[in-house]
Amino acid sequence: MLIHPQFDPVAIAIGPLSIHWYGLMYLIAFMSVLWLGKRRARQQPWQGWKPEYMDDALFYGAIGVILGGRLGYVLFYQPAYYLSHPLEIFALWQGGMSFHGGFLGVLIAMVFFARKINKPWLGVMDFVAPLVPLGLGAGRLGNFINGELWGRATDVPWAMVFPQVDNIPRHPSQLYELGLEGIVLFIILWWYSSRPRPVGTVSALFLIGYGSFRFLVEFTREPDNFLGLLALNMSMGQWLSLPMILVGIWLLFRARRNAALAA
Repeated sequence: MLIHPQFDPVAIAIGPLSIHWYGLMYLIAFMSVLWLGKRRARQQPWQGWKPEYMDDALFYGAIGVILGGRLGYVLFYQPAYYLSHPLEIFALWQGGMSFHGGFLGVLIAMVFFARKINKPWLGVMDFVAPLVPLGLGAGRLGNFINGELWGRATDVPWAMVFPQVDNIPRHPSQLYELGLEGIVLFIILWWYSSRPRPVGTVSALFLIGYGSFRFLVEFTREPDNFLGLLALNMSMGQWLSLPMILVGIWLLFRARRNAALAA
């Protein structure tokens, strides 16, 4: 049995200035997207993507992540509470971000970015999708460092006790998500997108991959105490991941059919 190290949430403190690990993980995530995007643009000229596009793409994407992530948490997880405390919607320092909300925010932001560079939106998403998983992994590492979003009780040999919660051995579900949604999904998408593919297939693979990994990990993750398990004994994360998987499957078949018709 392992014990969570209970890291200091502050990574760097210089006088009155404190930089928290979670904020640092967001910075690492954004910088990894920027670096990988510029590298991909140089290595894959068939994409017609200039490295300098990434500066604006990151700006649009960051706005989508922050606004969408926060509003998604408000609407998907605690709408009644924030309806009663509307000013707390802006209290980002208190935590509360939703991946699925951030994902929708990025989708919308990329609509405006695609118009700016005069490229098809789906083609832009195909380029961006492989850049995202490592950033997601950094976010899950931040969750682990903070000792939040812990797993359900278990007796597996690698079970971990989170002393700030209780003394019950639990799944380190944050690390499962880091490995699957971060590292494994990155390897799959980076390999698959390393040569020309029909438009929409890379985006479809992201939707299917992330949705499936998140759905599976949710079986080991403790549900939010203010929600618990919902219909069919599934968590909110699972219900939000199902549409991703279904849309991904539909998009994959549609993209392959269109490519076959055009051949």
